[in-house]
Amino acid sequence: MGSTRSSIPHPRRTAALLCCAAALALPAVAGCNGKSDTAAAGDREGTPASLDQLAARTGCSMTGQRKAQELQQANCANSRGKYVLVSFTSDQGQNAWMEEAKPWGGTYLVGTRWVVVSTKPTLQSLQKDLGGRIQAGEQHGMGDMPGMNHG
Repeated sequence: MGSTRSSIPHPRRTAALLCCAAALALPAVAGCNGKSDTAAAGDREGTPASLDQLAARTGCSMTGQRKAQELQQANCANSRGKYVLVSFTSDQGQNAWMEEAKPWGGTYLVGTRWVVVSTKPTLQSLQKDLGGRIQAGEQHGMGDMPGMNHG
C-alpha cells in the first residue's frame, strides 16, 4: 500500500521558504529596523489584490514570479525602488507568513491578503497607490548577537 503523504509542502513551511527567498533576494532593500509605522490610508477598503493588480497599481513589470498553494510572489522594480510583492489566498496564510517573516527583520506594507517588502521610503511611496499599513520586523544589530564584545 502506498504512502498517503503528499509531496506538497505545508503552507507554513512554504511561506517560511518564500520569506527567506525574499530576504535573500533583497538584503540591501529590506534592511533591518525595529520601528513600526502605521498609516491611516487603509488598504482599499479591505479588498484583496492579485499580483497582477498590485504590479499594475505600482507600475512595475514582475520578474522571478513564484507560486505556491497559499501564495504568489514576484520581484518588482520601478523608479521608486526595488520590492517584493506577495499575494495570499487566505487571511490565515498571510498571518502565518507575517509570523514567519517578522523575526527576519525588514519592513512591510501590509494590505488585505497582500504584502510588499522593501525599504521604508519605497513602501511609503507605494502606499499612495496601494493603501495598507507599514509594519517593521524585529530589529537586528551587532548588539543583539550573543558573545559580541561591546567594549
